[in-house]
Amino acid sequence: MKDFYQGDIIKIAGFGNLFLIVSKNSFIRERQMFHVCPIVKADLVNPMCIPVKGNEGNEGTAICEEIKLIDPLARNCSKVDRLNYWSVINISDAIQGMFEYD
Repeated sequence: MKDFYQGDIIKIAGFGNLFLIVSKNSFIRERQMFHVCPIVKADLVNPMCIPVKGNEGNEGTAICEEIKLIDPLARNCSKVDRLNYWSVINISDAIQGMFEYD
């Protein structure tokens, strides 16, 4: 498997939009899979839709509530960009907030 990391922006063959890897690096290493959320080109007003911009300029809105588990060995995935550390923290906090106790 290619090296993929939390915060990578990837292209998955067969899909028009980009995806953001949101799994922890330890999960990726252990399972050889990762969770992603789609990045769309729309400006959505929702606390779970967060604007992102990669280091190479790829940008859009990460839809954090639409998390999917991807097996990169079964799908053709390629890294196209990467988020900075603070953006990864912001996205991770939003996702974690969906699962906290009330």
